[in-house]
Amino acid sequence: MEGHADRPASRPGNTVISLAHVDADMVPEVGGKAANLGVLLAAGLPVPSGFCVTTAAYRRVAAAAGVEPSEPAEQTRSRLASAALPADIVEAILAAYAGLGEDTPVAVRSSATAEDLPEASFAGQLDSYLNVVGADALLDAVRRCWASLWTDRAVAYRADHGIAQRSVGIAVVVQEMVDAGVAGVMFTANPLTGRRQETVIDAARGLGEALVSGAVNPDHFTVDAATGEILQRSLGDKLIESRPAPGGGTRVLRRQDGGAQPCLTDEQVRSLASLGTRVEVLYGEPQDLEWAIEPRGGIRVVQSRPITTLFPLPEPHSHDDGVRAYLCASLLQGLTRPLTPMGLASFTLMSDRARPTAAGDGPGAYRSAQVGMRMFVDVTPMLRSKGGRCSLQRAMKVADARSVDVLAYLAADPRFSLTKASGAALKAGLRGTPPFGLLGHVLAAMANPAAALDRVRESDHELDRILMLPEPASGVLRLDFVERLLSKDITPAVMRVLPPAAAGYIWLGLARLLLGRLVRAGELQAVLRGLPHNVTTEMDLELWRTAASIREDPESVRALTGEDPRMLAGRYTEGSLPAVCQGALRGFLATYGHRAVAEIDLGVPRWGEDPAHIINVLANYLRLADPELAPDRRFRRAAEQAEAKVAELAERSARSRGRPFGRIVAHSLRRARETAGMREYPKFRLITAFAVLRRQLQLVGEELAEAGRIAVPEDVFFLDLAEARVALRGADLRGPVAERRRRYDREMRRRRVPRLLLSDGTDVEAAMGAQARAVSSADGQLPPGTLAGTAASAGSVTGKARVILDPAGAHLEPGEILVAPSTDPGWTPLFMTAGALVMEMGGPISHGAVVAREYGIPAVVGVPDATTRIQTGDTVTVDGAAGTIVVDAERQENP
Repeated sequence: MEGHADRPASRPGNTVISLAHVDADMVPEVGGKAANLGVLLAAGLPVPSGFCVTTAAYRRVAAAAGVEPSEPAEQTRSRLASAALPADIVEAILAAYAGLGEDTPVAVRSSATAEDLPEASFAGQLDSYLNVVGADALLDAVRRCWASLWTDRAVAYRADHGIAQRSVGIAVVVQEMVDAGVAGVMFTANPLTGRRQETVIDAARGLGEALVSGAVNPDHFTVDAATGEILQRSLGDKLIESRPAPGGGTRVLRRQDGGAQPCLTDEQVRSLASLGTRVEVLYGEPQDLEWAIEPRGGIRVVQSRPITTLFPLPEPHSHDDGVRAYLCASLLQGLTRPLTPMGLASFTLMSDRARPTAAGDGPGAYRSAQVGMRMFVDVTPMLRSKGGRCSLQRAMKVADARSVDVLAYLAADPRFSLTKASGAALKAGLRGTPPFGLLGHVLAAMANPAAALDRVRESDHELDRILMLPEPASGVLRLDFVERLLSKDITPAVMRVLPPAAAGYIWLGLARLLLGRLVRAGELQAVLRGLPHNVTTEMDLELWRTAASIREDPESVRALTGEDPRMLAGRYTEGSLPAVCQGALRGFLATYGHRAVAEIDLGVPRWGEDPAHIINVLANYLRLADPELAPDRRFRRAAEQAEAKVAELAERSARSRGRPFGRIVAHSLRRARETAGMREYPKFRLITAFAVLRRQLQLVGEELAEAGRIAVPEDVFFLDLAEARVALRGADLRGPVAERRRRYDREMRRRRVPRLLLSDGTDVEAAMGAQARAVSSADGQLPPGTLAGTAASAGSVTGKARVILDPAGAHLEPGEILVAPSTDPGWTPLFMTAGALVMEMGGPISHGAVVAREYGIPAVVGVPDATTRIQTGDTVTVDGAAGTIVVDAERQENP
């Protein structure tokens, strides 16, 4: 980096080094915080002078103190806090301290080698000490910083981020203390909404320690970084909380001096924003800075690190026509987790096959995009077209109800105002899409459901034929086969089995139109319970029958209920499970082993490869003692109740409008039941094809791993098809694969994914919520403890909540309320013992809602932050008709 050429090189054994001699490549020696400060200093930014006690000093002291890799963290912490420092290290630290001036007050901050990096900030995990004066105090602060690497919170943070505990080193930064009149933090992108070029500043009087710790209510400013305009200002009440000491005390609030006035002038706010922009440009990514302003007005930067929580930006569009909007297709499929690179590549090929062609690649075309290892669809042209808006809103009402309000909010944004050009281009493109060619088949399915089901069976035979690849085959032929199926064959095959389900829902819509006010909320949902021809329901019932057969064998029951599912999965692969269990599980997987949780990702192992999840569900089924809760009985009752509801609605219509009208309503509802259950079938066949493609790619992976081009066969799923071809030609891709695996692991830890993302990084739903909070802190329409979502399956149940983020290995007691971010078919075995379902995502015909209705359990979907606002063990009442969840009042009053 410029400015470092004449700096003396740091030797690996150095225990102290000036910050002026630190650069970005020295993280292993000085940690992330010190490396960042060195970069800022080299760029001429206002950073207080100081030095760094390197990781070499820490490792020497840890070794001398007898720290052992296997010892508990608490013991390591105790050893380091009381460790004797070697004389040469003491001498080096004190000499550097003397260079700052006699008894200069300093700030002593931890700087870990895994800290302040793009993938992990470690913010607040390690200790810092301010206004440290004198040699003894400085040496003690250094020891305490080292010890803070082993606090419970730091150990847990590393574990959560997949960082090996003993691989991390720690350095200590010592800097001149800024005599701050005002201090605070600054984000060069809005951390709440994700919007780039919007700087957010929090400020409080004094050193800023109370602000960072959350003990003061600060002033808050939002600034347009490009123009310097202050978009929002909110003056805190300047109340400082004095928290009680452990073991007792009283919480005390006091007001800062000058609390009625803002901490910063408008000029200071703009100067800080400008400084933040300089730092962001220097690093090339948004930054989280800590700053202080001296009494004379000078600004000092005391820390800068990447903002690690921002969702990535979409790639720039080829046509620079302003901000664009992207709808998350992954969320619409019930996935919050990332997709592997091969999984993403497969959907890109398939979406290109289905993409409108008449509109070309111009401003009116829509396209898929990969952001944060998730699939998005560019819906900009639809938002700028009147017809597109209507179509999108209608689709989201049944696919993801929470998106409806978000889209309406965005439609009011002048940047997405209606344009004639977008409307014309969109219409031209849509005329070439497959659904427009299916209309005749849908009408035929409405007229003759039995014939439509026969055509589905014929399509199945054709798909099975094209899924055959003659053996032996080379790696190149296998990739050709996979690419051809993804780009040409699979999408038409799936489209051919869509008409029956589409016909069923059209009949249901017609019945709703005919009934009008004669039907009450939730009654039509009851008609869709216990539907025939639903492959997911059939799968779950078959799994129940598998459990029933295992229940007859005591040895199998003991194994499944007494051993870890992972161990049992290994025994199944070896063939060493009890004979009854081995045979029953083999039989189930012969039919359904191609399925999985997150099965739309080619890179995810199927149940046939790793049956641990299915084994865990079987163990849960074996704990079900009440025969009335048996899934087959519940399904049968649901079907009977649905037929009774059809008869009831028909009779109600006849009484109101005459017998002929009643017969029409009955005919519409029964036709809906005949085919609506086929909704799950297109995806079932898609996943059947994916299992075949996955096996072909695994064989390619075995070839590449044997040749040393990738480390293990499964690494092939961290390439795309073009890269796999390059690897077959001899390229070593182990490095790129390792980096993608690290990125994938980071994205697996991400909890929030924007359902609608703008090209400037704005999470539209978060922005909408922020605006609403700015207007009013509460709407007052719901009683305390009540959460609202979208009604998905009628009925009311009170029970204990069980929050589950991943179904693999999950345990759900019979009757518990399943609270999940979203669900796909891999979750549905859990539904059989659930008392009700609550989901953060989804709409009335999303997967979880459909299956919940068929099992007759109440469901509410589209509940914002349900998995954080409800806790495991809470008593909750789920009203599936009203779309509400009431959390027990006692916990709400005493959180």
